[in-house]
Amino acid sequence: MPSVLTIAGSDSSAGAGIQADLKTFAALGVYGTSVITALTAQNTTGVSGVFDVPPEFVAQQIDAVVTDIPPDAVKTGMLASAEIVELVAAKVQHYQLPHVVVDPVMVAKSGARLLAEDAVSAVRTKLLPVAEVLTPNIPEAEELLGTPLESDEDIRRAAVDIQSMGPRAVLIKGGHRPGDKVTDVLFDGQHFYEYSGARVHTESTHGTGCTYASAIAAHLALGQKLPDAVKHAREYLQQALERAQVIGHGHGPVNHFWKWRDR
Repeated sequence: MPSVLTIAGSDSSAGAGIQADLKTFAALGVYGTSVITALTAQNTTGVSGVFDVPPEFVAQQIDAVVTDIPPDAVKTGMLASAEIVELVAAKVQHYQLPHVVVDPVMVAKSGARLLAEDAVSAVRTKLLPVAEVLTPNIPEAEELLGTPLESDEDIRRAAVDIQSMGPRAVLIKGGHRPGDKVTDVLFDGQHFYEYSGARVHTESTHGTGCTYASAIAAHLALGQKLPDAVKHAREYLQQALERAQVIGHGHGPVNHFWKWRDR
């Protein structure tokens, strides 16, 4: 059975982070393992506290998992600090971990910052070069580049510019742009691919980025090529959004197990 390792923060409301990643892996038929980089006190309305896991214990978790259950793909999410970013990048290189999907988590939907500002430089210089695919939303891409992205041409140029920083491919997610259609753009160093779908008007959007990146990692672990992995991950997320149920008083989670609940 393929396995996928998530290296990310814990979400006490279970809609994002490690919890969303493991739900996605289970729903898509791969075995999920986890390394926790930070604990958050949060719910659907916001983040009230963050406690970073000591980097040496993050390293101990990675060593324990990969020496016993080598992953077929890896997904990274909230890495919190520059020290943890650098550590994770070094471990990926040391163990030659395959199919690394990097979700550059910087800010929660509530506005709480989940990546220290000095860690953005470490993401650029250390983490991007070990990534098979980077999955920024538009605000994250803007922060990585230091420039606003408004037009279709801006998005494509940004994908090329970010890909030149080291990742083999870049998927810029279009959910923050206005309109009834959402288009994500993948650039693999040679070709552009576009994935479009109707916008789902729902408040249940907590953990969408985590879920999308985890689904890509799961499909890569199952042997799919990157363009197909993104296509199938996006289809899974679309259904998870359309079938989301109201949970909590803010931005609730998507429905990770919509296939089973539909039955």
